[in-house]
Amino acid sequence: MVTLTRETGGVRDETREPSDHHLSGPSDGALFDRTLSFDRTLFDRALDELLRREMDRLSFLGAEDRETLRRHLAGFVARGGRRLRPAFVYWGHRASGGSPDDLDAVLAAGCSIELLHACALILDDVMDESPLRRGRVTAHVALAERHREGGWAGSSRRFGESAAVLLGMLAFTWADSALLADRRRLADALEVLTQLRVELAAGQYLDLTCAARGGGGRREALLISTYKSGKYTVERPLHLGHAIAGGEPGLRRVLSAYALPLGEAFQLRDDVLGVFGDPARTGKPAGADLLQGKRTYLLALARERADGPGAALLDALPRPGEARPDALPKPGEAPPDLVAAAREVIVATGALETVERRIGDLTEAAAGALSGADMPADARSALLDLARRLTHPDPTGLLARTCRAQPDPARPGPAPLSESAGPSTGGARR
Repeated sequence: MVTLTRETGGVRDETREPSDHHLSGPSDGALFDRTLSFDRTLFDRALDELLRREMDRLSFLGAEDRETLRRHLAGFVARGGRRLRPAFVYWGHRASGGSPDDLDAVLAAGCSIELLHACALILDDVMDESPLRRGRVTAHVALAERHREGGWAGSSRRFGESAAVLLGMLAFTWADSALLADRRRLADALEVLTQLRVELAAGQYLDLTCAARGGGGRREALLISTYKSGKYTVERPLHLGHAIAGGEPGLRRVLSAYALPLGEAFQLRDDVLGVFGDPARTGKPAGADLLQGKRTYLLALARERADGPGAALLDALPRPGEARPDALPKPGEAPPDLVAAAREVIVATGALETVERRIGDLTEAAAGALSGADMPADARSALLDLARRLTHPDPTGLLARTCRAQPDPARPGPAPLSESAGPSTGGARR
């Protein structure tokens, strides 16, 4: 069986956050599965090497400033999360019949997309005024505190936000450097990466403008999440692996047919966790989406269905731009009564049940897109397993305790998306 892995040794960085080392197939407790796995250890080693190389370019900075960049950018990237996007690059390449000789290019592309992800998270935290990310203080908050402690001139908050924006720009630049490390089919790979960046930035802009204008419902929430999150999490990483493999156009369409419903289901799951998730697992304050005025499909649906006191309660939630970071619960603190009451309304309207069913329908649609596809069996199995992992995590069991069956007379089915077309504007989508 052909697989893109190498024998590796050395000591693993134990400061990394807990994550799935085996992003496909069952784990047997080994460091990684040498027959069927995205090799997280090998990827992290390549990423560490890239980060060391890029930090060396900053030798003209003083030791204190270099340490700040190492801690709040290089360290943030190295700790990472589940490395979902690099895994999709890997399996997009494998599904497209890629050669083992492309390993360095696949790793480079995975590093590139992970750096873009870091850029997006840092900038998103600034725009959302988020105090926590992955259970740690966000970069702009930590940098503002450094300014305050140093007694420096000017606004500490402004300094923190400005410095964090520059960290995001640096991560954006390092993403190009990563892709240039191996120039195999560089033009095709760069075309995919450029499209990813355009969609990501435009999706974020759409989020900002919709929040400022006010109004908007499920259709707007779907459009924003598709371009701000869904496509750059699943579809474009798969396309990047496909481009490096020199895959057939027909297989790219199959990958899109799988990725688009899965990307939506992934975002819907994230929306649910943003309201009901356990902070110990999500790394965010309890009920953060409710307290930060996030405009999600779940909340839009609940607002449509709520009436009387329930509608009034949801209207009392902070709107975008009104949320105060100091109003968010600290780690270990219970969420405010408003969060608990809003959760009850969301459940009572049946919005949570509808979204859970929607996630299931979309996951089935993604799996169905792979049926009969001409790709290696291990790649199909891995993509099916990734779909399950992305869309059905229930880290706290909270949903099982709070999600009571509600009548859903108008249960929608998933509207398939084509590769060339944007999201459907009809039906009950995110």
